Amino acid sequence: MMARLEDIVLAEPRGFCAGVDRAIEIVERALTKFGAPIYVRHEIVHNTYVVNDLKSKGAIFIEDLADVPPGATLVFSAHGVSKAVQNEAAQRGFQVFDATCPLVTKVHVEVAKLHREGYEFIMIGHKGHPEVEGTMGQLDSGIHLVEDVADVARVNPGRGDKLAVVTQTTLSVDDAAEILAAVKARFPQVREPKQQDICYATQNRQDAVKLLSAQVDVVIVVGSPTSSNSNRLREVSLKRGTPAHMVDSADELRPEWFEGRARVGLTAGASAPEILVRQVIDRIKAFGAISVRSMDGLSETVKFPLPKGLKLGDTSAP
Repeated sequence: MMARLEDIVLAEPRGFCAGVDRAIEIVERALTKFGAPIYVRHEIVHNTYVVNDLKSKGAIFIEDLADVPPGATLVFSAHGVSKAVQNEAAQRGFQVFDATCPLVTKVHVEVAKLHREGYEFIMIGHKGHPEVEGTMGQLDSGIHLVEDVADVARVNPGRGDKLAVVTQTTLSVDDAAEILAAVKARFPQVREPKQQDICYATQNRQDAVKLLSAQVDVVIVVGSPTSSNSNRLREVSLKRGTPAHMVDSADELRPEWFEGRARVGLTAGASAPEILVRQVIDRIKAFGAISVRSMDGLSETVKFPLPKGLKLGDTSAP
């Protein structure tokens, strides 16, 4: 007899991280303090629900700063921006609040510091991702992007003696380690970050899925298609041999995913709100699941401060 759908097991931790919490709060506070519209360069975080919710409150999402009227309030997304974008915003005279995740800013600061010391860089990341564009855009030249092990053989930095490696913060921990090993094999002198660049939240959510996937018959990841860290969670499960599907919302769930599967694992990317997880749980229950339980897991206590000028009652400029 085929197994019947019974249990939902929730990954711990899952969903919002401190950087995402902070970025959304920056936009909401700017709307409260300065009124609509508030302009945001790029999606504040890569989640359709979050972006639409902020749009309904008066946020306008743009890619080109030419679309922002003079004197407007502008927020940079959590992914960070290049120096060129920062300079253009300053020249155009916008009031800017920077919602770049502090862990991405840490990478930017490291790049600037080592560049002053004469270093070139290899960046491990995904071409076209806004975080990669922001980090590579900290310098005019001297950062070489590698997306996989094969790219490492093709990269040609000007100098091998002063070479440092940085990574996108939302990569697969295992994939990044494999690419880093190839970089070190080709450039033995390469300087690594003192602490890895992949952020604590990305690492914790991937670790949780490794544990979760061993206990369940199928994994569902709540996250938007553009969300790098959500995509990686799905891949982590697949690599461990457990079928996995990513959904932006509950209505994307398909009943056939659960046929013959008794236990469903559920997680959410760092930019996916808990309300979506709750809606997915309700939908899986409608397919027949009876119980819901949380895995034991790490409790995250990280919190990042807001920029100056946004604390309520604060009259100082940013």
